[in-house]
Amino acid sequence: MNGSFRIRDDHIGAGLTMVQAKPEDTEAVAALLVHTAEWLLSRGSSQWNGLLTGEDSHNTAGAILNGDVFVCKSGTDIAGMVILLRQPSAWDRRLWESKAYDGDGALYLHRLAISRKYASTGLGNSILKWCKDGIRFEGKDKIRLDCIADNAALNTFYSKNGYAHLGENSGFCIYEKDLHP
Repeated sequence: MNGSFRIRDDHIGAGLTMVQAKPEDTEAVAALLVHTAEWLLSRGSSQWNGLLTGEDSHNTAGAILNGDVFVCKSGTDIAGMVILLRQPSAWDRRLWESKAYDGDGALYLHRLAISRKYASTGLGNSILKWCKDGIRFEGKDKIRLDCIADNAALNTFYSKNGYAHLGENSGFCIYEKDLHP
């Protein structure tokens, strides 16, 4: 696992901690992602539908082995998760174009997912805050993410969490936030 980070504070709420996912978390993380995709589909969204057919565009199991997945735990229960890539993926390079390259100083946030058991508790906000303040990555001064452009609620969520909307590309909005004030 890549060790170029330091968790400054693992506590993000009452009984909730953020930790780097371990290989033994792979099955639970995959289940969380599939349940999230099922929930999205039940709400009329095709976002993350590939997960329902076994297609994982972010290779989550590999990302866990690479040390890029962080989980929020309540005891042994996984309440949420996020992928923080230290280098842009092919997807990121396509969306961010010339801004995305190895050594660009950015973390790339993907697959923020919250267990339905913890929905409407503010956990998504807490995980985003932790990504900015609770962990430090060597050489990283900004965090980038994207989301589907036609999901108004999700775009509002990222804007309300201080992410600057920098534009749209291929039907996705791109956002960025400075990591260090």
